Amino acid sequence: MQALLQRVTQAKVVIDGQTCGQIDQGLLALVCAEQGDSQREADKLLAKILKLRIFADEAGKMNRSLQDIGGGLLLVSQFTLAADCSGGNRPSFGQAASPQEGQRLYDYLVAQARSSHPKVATGEFAANMQVHLVNDGPVTIPLRIPPGTRSVAEQR
Repeated sequence: MQALLQRVTQAKVVIDGQTCGQIDQGLLALVCAEQGDSQREADKLLAKILKLRIFADEAGKMNRSLQDIGGGLLLVSQFTLAADCSGGNRPSFGQAASPQEGQRLYDYLVAQARSSHPKVATGEFAANMQVHLVNDGPVTIPLRIPPGTRSVAEQR
């Protein structure tokens, strides 16, 4: 499972002219489920998103997490993160999870996020969305949790 994180001062998702999800300071996470992903990868991805220290402390160093600052989390499904452009000029999306599995994992990730973090907004799975954001920094970080990856605790 993978995500592209953008630290933002504000972000929103608009569908058919209507705002469906909006946050102030926090993280916009564009999320993609890939073939072989399960709830295990979604849990690991969410844990990393919530704890990644990419917000400034009093000294201006990236030392605070989304949880530390109480920021918003905007989760947006984006299967195009699975694009493979190595074979030509048209991307292949063969590594993306099927639409049904992608939605199941996205919905699971959203539910887990809402039970773990107080400020969670979303886009709409498979909708044509316009994503508006003000990238703070700019800070943009790719995250990938390959299928079957074991955590440090599981390796012991």
